[in-house]
Amino acid sequence: MVLLVCVIIVLAGMLRRVPVFDEFVEGAKDGALLSLRLFPFILAMLMSVNVLSASGLLGSLVEHLGACVELFGVPREIVPLALLRPLTGSGSLALTGEILRVHGPDSFLGLLASTVQGSTDTTLYVVTVYFGAVRVRRIRHSLLTGLIADLAGLVAAILVSRHLFDAG
Repeated sequence: MVLLVCVIIVLAGMLRRVPVFDEFVEGAKDGALLSLRLFPFILAMLMSVNVLSASGLLGSLVEHLGACVELFGVPREIVPLALLRPLTGSGSLALTGEILRVHGPDSFLGLLASTVQGSTDTTLYVVTVYFGAVRVRRIRHSLLTGLIADLAGLVAAILVSRHLFDAG
């Protein structure tokens, strides 16, 4: 299918007398320049996540918040995922994979982790990379709105998972 789509695009370009190869090269050049422009933002985001983990702050937050969420019947193991999901997609996906490996995909915790993964976004990453790409500097309101949406997605994921999947 991918090859068929590529052939259709090339044929459509040729029929419209568009220099397809030249346009492709120009697009590739623009993409490479965009990657170079975004690199500092991505590096800053990765450094922030690593500092958060290496400093022990993440562990401390998980420990303290874990006790709080258990009072509401939410498993403590979901806290690291809830904290990392707005920061990093790959890190939160790795945590979800570990939860699924340890507890099983059909366990309540596995279903909850999967629901959280699909109900929230990597807000800080999105704001950093995409706003950096278009050079938006005033991100306060967008960031706050994104984090509130993540919190709403997390709460909704917990409520829906408890309603649909919790047998206890």
